[in-house]
Amino acid sequence: MTVPDIRAEGLVKRYRHSGTNAVDGLDLEVRSGEFLGLLGPNGAGKTTLISMLTGVLRPTAGQAFIQGLDIVAETQRVHGLIGFVPQEIALYGEFTARENLAFFGRLQGLDRATVREHGNHLLERAGLLDRADEPVRRWSGGMQRRLNLVTALLHRPPIVFLDEPTAGIDVQSRAAIRELLMEVHAEGVTLVYTSHHLEEAERLCSRVVIVDHGKVVAEVTDPQALAAHERLEDLFLQVTGRELRDRS
Repeated sequence: MTVPDIRAEGLVKRYRHSGTNAVDGLDLEVRSGEFLGLLGPNGAGKTTLISMLTGVLRPTAGQAFIQGLDIVAETQRVHGLIGFVPQEIALYGEFTARENLAFFGRLQGLDRATVREHGNHLLERAGLLDRADEPVRRWSGGMQRRLNLVTALLHRPPIVFLDEPTAGIDVQSRAAIRELLMEVHAEGVTLVYTSHHLEEAERLCSRVVIVDHGKVVAEVTDPQALAAHERLEDLFLQVTGRELRDRS
């Protein structure tokens, strides 16, 4: 029996002083080579789920595994298998792109030659090579988002988690990130991707899971083949409702 790249069993996360679970008994399997879209309204539990699957947060209950490794008991080994692109720009603004890659490469135990050669290759694919010696604080948000992705790919992880990787950037940068993700997926990398851009999920993902109130509420196994009368947005609103979620 093939071990899935990602497996969650009864995963629960309750924050201190909260009366409800942010993630509530969630089960999930992601097979090797899948491009999974993880969708849901604000506060649905998407970021909390990814934070647990990447070892950033410890589950309150339940278990999760990356290629069969327990995310709690074997966190260090798990980190070697995954790349993580967070919502926030996770870069050092005073560093150049090359200096950022050198720093993150050292954290992953990569030698200088590997960082230089593979880093240059990724920078070129992301359209950043000609600006690689500038402090990234001078860059646009779209360029920083692309470098965020490059740092996650530097150690050639077989699994990459992306939390809103195209948030707040222009159309051209979104297109560049989509193109790079499609190339990486074609190379066999497993991708788990959260986004509020439902049309991106329809275009990119091989499977979509919709999460609300910390649970999986719907699944679409072929988003690109949805009938015209049943677009992903229609299904999303059907299972999550039309109540506004952006109010405190």
